[in-house]
This record gives sequence, C-alpha cells and structure tokens, in this order.
Amino acid sequence: MSENALYTDLSIYYDLMCVDINYQAQSDCVRRIHQIFGNQGTRYLDIACGTGPHIQHFLNYGYQSQGIDLNQPMLDQAKVRCPEASFTLQNMCTFEIDQPVDLITCFLYSIHYSGDIEPLKNCIAAVAQALQKGGVFCFNAVDKRLIDNTLSTAHFTYHSGSRFDFRSGWHYEGSGSTQTLQLSIQKTTGEQIEYWQDQHPMVAISFAELTTLLEPAFDVTILEHDYDSLQPWNEISGNALFVCVKR
Repeated sequence: MSENALYTDLSIYYDLMCVDINYQAQSDCVRRIHQIFGNQGTRYLDIACGTGPHIQHFLNYGYQSQGIDLNQPMLDQAKVRCPEASFTLQNMCTFEIDQPVDLITCFLYSIHYSGDIEPLKNCIAAVAQALQKGGVFCFNAVDKRLIDNTLSTAHFTYHSGSRFDFRSGWHYEGSGSTQTLQLSIQKTTGEQIEYWQDQHPMVAISFAELTTLLEPAFDVTILEHDYDSLQPWNEISGNALFVCVKR
C-alpha cells in the first residue's frame, strides 16, 4: 500500500469521486429558484466550479456561463467539457469579474472552503460586488450545531480496471469557527492498493450566524436541502439551500 499516492493527481479522480451526484437535478432546482427569485437575466457564474458539470447544464439552459476555481487541472477539464464557457483561476474569497452577473452558485458545500469567518466575509462581499441588483446567490451549507461526527458517506465505482472507494464526512469539535472535511480514497488494481487521505480545513458556522453575515447585502431565504421540491427549512435538518437576492 502506498500512502498519499493520489494526492498530486486528485483532479483526475474528481469526477469519479462525485459520480453519485445528480448534477442535472441540482442544476434544474437552482434554475427554478432563479426563475422564482431572480431578475430574469441569464449571465451566470459558478464559483468553486471544479470540472464544470453544473456549468454544462446552465449552458444548455441558455445562460452565458463562466466559472472560477483554485485548481488549474480541474479548470482544464472544465474547458474541455464546456468550450463555450470561460474559466479563470481565482480564489472565491477574492475574485473579480469584468461584468456583473445575474446568478452565482456555489454547489457541493464549497462555500465552506473559505476556511474561516473572515475569508467567508470576503467571499460574500466579492459575490455581492459581482451580482446585478436583483441577482441571486445560491449555495448549500451545513450548520455547525447540527453536525454528527459519526456520520459519513461512502461509495465505490470502477474505472480503467481499478476499483475506487471514496468516503467523506464532516468533523466539528464543538466550538470555534473551523471544522474539517475528512476524505479518503482507496484505489485497488488487482493486488495493488493505493490510499490517500486528507482533512480539509473548512469554515464552521451556524445558519443564524451565516444569515447575519449575508443580510447587509441580501434578502435571505433558507430552503430544505431537497432538489426535488422547494420547501422552507424546517430548522431541524443540518444542511440547507440558501437563496440570497441582492438588494
């Protein structure tokens, strides 16, 4: 077994890691949200866009689309997937764009990659600056008060003669504004096993605290984390969809 064998090439395995994600359902839901809450514009930005699967769907909806991410290999894959879109290597906490847009998304809990409260504030400010009046910022988040450290998600898939096992879970120590996303990947090819694991630092915040940060620039609606129906957050579940309309 070799440790950390996948670390430098993680972008190659990103789509395999996310193979169970229904990008179509997520994109359809946010499109509905934008139609209900938004300004009817069609300029779109996905921050922390990864390899661009959501952007692909928004291009199909007729949006003028662009994406930013910190990982250039992922952006290279996104450009192959979505040649009509534009992509730039930028930090979501400090990004700038040439013209304001009508919809900004941050899927897959990536808002937490801001790492801590101050960078998160900077991210919110950058989003507000990049949106037109009446534009929508939509993202999903987890409430630090409701994290169960014993829970994780796991799946496996096969690719090019190898089996890939993925596991991830949130871990919050119960105080402070940081948590970790714990990730492990195992690649099995015949008798050979390669293993990689990491703990990504993530911002930890309650939904009440997050709403307070957003409200100076946005009207905030919190919905249940359900991409099939739009329902108000029940104040019990630990994850939710945030819909933020710029004033």
